[in-house]
Amino acid sequence: MLLDTENAGTPPSRVTARHVEYLIVAALVALTMVLLFAMGFFSHAAAETIAEKTEGKPQRFAGFVRPNDMGTGALLFPSKEPGAFVEAPRLATDVVIDVNGPIARTRVTQRFQNPSKGWVEGTYVFPLPENSAVDTLKMQIGNRFIEGEIKAREEARKVYEQAKAEGKKTALLEQQRPNIFTNQVANIGPGETIVVQIEYQSSVHQSGGTFSLRFPMVVAPRYNPDPIVRTVDLDPNSGYAVNDPVPDRDKITAPVLDPAENAKINPVTLTVNLKAGFPLGTVTSPFHETDTQTVDDMARTISLKSGSVPADKDFELNWTASAGKTPHAGLFRETMNGKTYLLGFVTPPADDAAATETRPKREVIFVIDNSGSMAGKSIEQARESLALAISKLQPEDRFNVIRFDDTMTVHFPSLVQATPDKREDAIAFVRALTADGGTEMLPALEAALRTQGSVEPGALRQVVFLTDGAIGNEEQLFTEISNNRGDARVFTVGIGSAPNTHFMTKAAEIGRGTFTLIGSEDQVAARMGELFDKLENPVMTDIVVTFDGTNAQDITPNPMPDLYRGEPVVLTAELDGATPAGKLQITGKTGSQPWRLEMDVAKASEGAGIAKLWARRKIDDMDATGYMVNDRAALDKQIETVALAHHLVSRVTSLVAVDVTPSRPAGEPVASTDLPLNLPAGWDFGKVLGERTPQALPEGQRKASLETGEEQAMLIADRMAAAPTARAAGLIAQAGSQVNLPQTATLADRHILIGLMLIAIALMAATTFSLWRWQLRGLILEARHRVR
Repeated sequence: MLLDTENAGTPPSRVTARHVEYLIVAALVALTMVLLFAMGFFSHAAAETIAEKTEGKPQRFAGFVRPNDMGTGALLFPSKEPGAFVEAPRLATDVVIDVNGPIARTRVTQRFQNPSKGWVEGTYVFPLPENSAVDTLKMQIGNRFIEGEIKAREEARKVYEQAKAEGKKTALLEQQRPNIFTNQVANIGPGETIVVQIEYQSSVHQSGGTFSLRFPMVVAPRYNPDPIVRTVDLDPNSGYAVNDPVPDRDKITAPVLDPAENAKINPVTLTVNLKAGFPLGTVTSPFHETDTQTVDDMARTISLKSGSVPADKDFELNWTASAGKTPHAGLFRETMNGKTYLLGFVTPPADDAAATETRPKREVIFVIDNSGSMAGKSIEQARESLALAISKLQPEDRFNVIRFDDTMTVHFPSLVQATPDKREDAIAFVRALTADGGTEMLPALEAALRTQGSVEPGALRQVVFLTDGAIGNEEQLFTEISNNRGDARVFTVGIGSAPNTHFMTKAAEIGRGTFTLIGSEDQVAARMGELFDKLENPVMTDIVVTFDGTNAQDITPNPMPDLYRGEPVVLTAELDGATPAGKLQITGKTGSQPWRLEMDVAKASEGAGIAKLWARRKIDDMDATGYMVNDRAALDKQIETVALAHHLVSRVTSLVAVDVTPSRPAGEPVASTDLPLNLPAGWDFGKVLGERTPQALPEGQRKASLETGEEQAMLIADRMAAAPTARAAGLIAQAGSQVNLPQTATLADRHILIGLMLIAIALMAATTFSLWRWQLRGLILEARHRVR
């Protein structure tokens, strides 16, 4: 017991519990104000210290900025420094496509601009056509161009990493899929713009008298199934084996902007110089507004009407010949390294006799993707397309409908007759579908190929897949189609603004079917009408290509697929010798009648880039049949040999460019960032990426960017105009994605704050204890006073 003997005779003032509470609250408020003042003071002091240290000197803090420092909209990534961000590289792309007859040569110029005060490395995931033969990489440094070299993939990666570590500007182009590539550019200095140029060769597509090309602008987010863990017997113990269907999932995944939170980025300008080789009829672009200038009756120049567009949907150009001028055959050749390379196409005539034959019964299994990536316009197009297809069935046909997301439903227990009531039942089922969930395609494909029973005698089994193909486990699906297709034909219908055309095209090729693309609601009736014509019966089967009088080493594709109405035989071949000779012979059956055609190799027209197209298709054939090869190392070596000989990027080869002069000072850190992508037009962000919370800038910054996007775009375009051939314009905005950057500043301010917090806790404890003593002392004195 504590007693105050000196003041024992003096009555104390009464101290109540409420007084104690008031005092404690007052003390806490005062301490909180002190802490807030200290935090602001020390944070500001730390920032000023960094600024003082770096003023007039090379930036050593990876270009850290604060949102309030930004005068315009920008793409900021959070850093490890509290309250600090790094401004990411900006990207603008210029595309020029030169079409000469059946061959297209495309030049893609990417400008990486670093608006920050630090050194950065940017990684950009971008698409190219699935049949593109990428052979050129150039990097521009000032007025100098550095040509990329083709190397084995691992060797190219080592060269790039070494150059990056040495502070040299360097670029690395890698193929992740035949239609997905990554471009890494390292050591982009403060305020610098690095220009990287890519060139590739491709062939023009022809179907039903319409010629077309497609330039993909955005990689749609892919659904990647989880790795499969299986128990295996190991001697002497049991263990686990992990099979990952998408081992490179990190390579094909990029941050995606939520369009509700951010203006669109990555502006693209595009020009097509079209020389068709025949008098032109119509020239149209279904997804973009264009300006067309007539050069002559066989040539046009097409450009985007708006000058530039955000990279959020694929560009497509279609053209036809003037009435009666559509070519039905063509043969082109190129001589290189003592060999002759051929590109040929032949459109078989429609067989009227075959058309009058009895229509075969069909067994059609429709598979529709209703996963989250199909949300929005895509599911509407898919529902309308499938309802139309079901309504066209005849009563003697049999059919079923399978829908899938991360679950699966087989509508009928087995194939049913296409009677009116069954068709109406199935159409009602289809129209009720909504899009959500993951894209587990393999179980649905297995159900379509394995569980629908055997084919009835005389019937034609067809599997029609309606999907955007937004998956990463393509090889797993190709293997399933090849191993279990049986007598069925697999037809793919690509849906949406940015479908995975590599998967769709190759799946149809392996399945001996055909690929149909529907990019908008306006195309549903016409494109599905074309598909119905193809589903009725192949125009040509049992196709064989041979050469007489010359030795052909390789003919692609191998084997030749069936042909459907309006589709040509398109082949490439490598012949021995630089002097073309001999005959190209194509045989097959139209209906039940034999068909044959001969073409003189010596009369083939000269063409450029045919050798690269042959090599690209040869590599595709080897990759497509890779599942049948036990020695994968030997297969990779064969692909590497072809790719290196023709200077092509492939799964096992890459292009790397290195500037020999170091530019980043020793000791300066370099921050790595993944350049984000727009969400494909028509997609629903919440359905696809809703589980990922996008991190955006403060509301004031975001709103300013959205309201002044056009002005900012002009500003960015002006800044980029200094780069040769730069015509960049578009919308640059902020987005959210976490990037781990190096810790470069000291933690002195944090240590001081922690110390202040500990002092505050100690003061609070001491104050509470003193108040308790004061109250106790008062109670004791009051008791004594009463006793007296």
